[in-house]
Amino acid sequence: MSPGPFQILIVVLLIVVVFGASRVPAIAENLAKGIKSFKKGLKDEDDSSTKSITDKKDQD
Repeated sequence: MSPGPFQILIVVLLIVVVFGASRVPAIAENLAKGIKSFKKGLKDEDDSSTKSITDKKDQD
Protein backbone atom coordinates (compact mmCIF):
# COMPACT_ATOMS: atom_id res chain seq x y z
CA MET A 1 0.00 0.00 0.00
CA SER A 2 1.68 3.21 -1.14
CA PRO A 3 1.20 6.51 0.67
CA GLY A 4 -1.15 9.00 -0.91
CA PRO A 5 -0.44 12.69 -1.53
CA PHE A 6 -2.24 13.75 1.65
CA GLN A 7 -0.13 11.38 3.76
CA ILE A 8 3.08 12.62 2.15
CA LEU A 9 2.03 16.21 2.83
CA ILE A 10 1.44 15.42 6.50
CA VAL A 11 4.88 13.81 6.82
CA VAL A 12 6.58 16.79 5.14
CA LEU A 13 4.77 19.23 7.42
CA LEU A 14 5.77 17.23 10.50
CA ILE A 15 9.41 17.24 9.38
CA VAL A 16 9.32 21.02 8.88
CA VAL A 17 7.73 21.54 12.30
CA VAL A 18 10.16 19.24 14.11
CA PHE A 19 13.40 20.36 12.44
CA GLY A 20 12.51 23.86 11.29
CA ALA A 21 12.45 25.18 7.74
CA SER A 22 16.08 26.31 7.83
CA ARG A 23 17.49 22.88 8.76
CA VAL A 24 15.55 20.77 6.24
CA PRO A 25 17.83 21.64 3.24
CA ALA A 26 20.93 20.77 5.29
CA ILE A 27 19.40 17.44 6.32
CA ALA A 28 18.48 16.67 2.70
CA GLU A 29 22.01 17.56 1.55
CA ASN A 30 23.61 15.29 4.13
CA LEU A 31 21.23 12.48 3.21
CA ALA A 32 22.11 12.85 -0.48
CA LYS A 33 25.84 12.76 0.33
CA GLY A 34 25.33 9.59 2.34
CA ILE A 35 23.43 7.91 -0.49
CA LYS A 36 26.11 8.88 -3.03
CA SER A 37 28.83 7.55 -0.75
CA PHE A 38 26.94 4.28 -0.26
CA LYS A 39 26.47 3.82 -4.01
CA LYS A 40 30.14 4.59 -4.62
CA GLY A 41 31.13 2.01 -2.02
CA LEU A 42 28.95 -0.62 -3.66
CA LYS A 43 30.43 0.18 -7.07
CA ASP A 44 34.00 0.02 -5.74
CA GLU A 45 33.26 -3.33 -4.10
CA ASP A 46 31.81 -4.72 -7.34
CA ASP A 47 34.83 -3.50 -9.31
CA SER A 48 37.29 -5.08 -6.88
CA SER A 49 35.43 -8.42 -6.85
CA THR A 50 35.31 -8.47 -10.66
CA LYS A 51 39.00 -7.62 -10.77
CA SER A 52 39.91 -10.44 -8.37
CA ILE A 53 37.90 -12.96 -10.42
CA THR A 54 39.70 -11.82 -13.58
CA ASP A 55 43.09 -12.10 -11.83
CA LYS A 56 42.30 -15.66 -10.71
CA LYS A 57 41.41 -16.65 -14.27
CA ASP A 58 44.67 -15.16 -15.57
CA GLN A 59 46.70 -17.16 -13.04
CA ASP A 60 45.20 -20.47 -14.22
